[in-house]
Amino acid sequence: MTGTRVLTAVVLIPLVVGLVLFAPTWVVALATAAITILALWEYFALGNAMGHRGYRLWTAFCTLLLIVEQSDLLRHRADAPGVFLTMVFQGGWSLVFFIFVLGIVALTLWGNRAQVEALPAAGITCSGFLLVAFPLSFAVLLHSGKFGPQLLMFALLVTWAADTTAYFVGRAFGKHLLAPQISPKKTWEGSIGGMIGSLLIGWAFTYWVNIPLPHALAMAAIGNVAGQLGDLVESAYKRSAGVKDSGALLPGHGGVLDRIDALILCIPAIWYYLALVNPPIFLRR
Repeated sequence: MTGTRVLTAVVLIPLVVGLVLFAPTWVVALATAAITILALWEYFALGNAMGHRGYRLWTAFCTLLLIVEQSDLLRHRADAPGVFLTMVFQGGWSLVFFIFVLGIVALTLWGNRAQVEALPAAGITCSGFLLVAFPLSFAVLLHSGKFGPQLLMFALLVTWAADTTAYFVGRAFGKHLLAPQISPKKTWEGSIGGMIGSLLIGWAFTYWVNIPLPHALAMAAIGNVAGQLGDLVESAYKRSAGVKDSGALLPGHGGVLDRIDALILCIPAIWYYLALVNPPIFLRR
């Protein structure tokens, strides 16, 4: 199992690094859309295990709208194809959310499912869009800014370093359980080790991009906490569904959702830090 896990990582990591650092934003948007939809399919499979069937195709369609809107490639363009798309790109992601809600209403009222499924279907569909698609769309938004590829790479490195150091520190020194009802193997010692790993990435990042050390460390710390919360909440989803992994697409790693659970919250947390605290590094291109 360990060999398979390492082999999968050896194949995927160079592909991800190359995509983030060297591909244009529209390619990153396409990759984000594909990854998000795969993660949504796994999320809805967890819902199915609990008897909650979501509206997958409608969620996938609105996810594509959201990611295109976040990419800023067609926003405010009067020549966008069609009146509908022009309205979406000018209205921002809040309009995409409203379109999504209208679709849920229509599917609830005129869909072919039994009314006893109406509330569970709406609930799992809305939660998938809100908890998976919306936060992951910030990967495109982050990549589209000044130093965007480096900042998105920073978010990835923060989570990778946290996972690696938490694993080894937890195995060596872990005694106090972090969330025993959710994840019986995670410990406070491992969590602290993961934070140290993320802070080291923050310190090293200042040698790559000219950003003040306090900002880099703050971004690393916030990204780490958000990532750990994402990891724990995905574990809670799996426990609710009674499964070990969200899927089996990645040998040795489980599903896509298992691999990106920390990034789901880490990426928007870093983006909002940059947008609200606004260090000089974060300016639109």
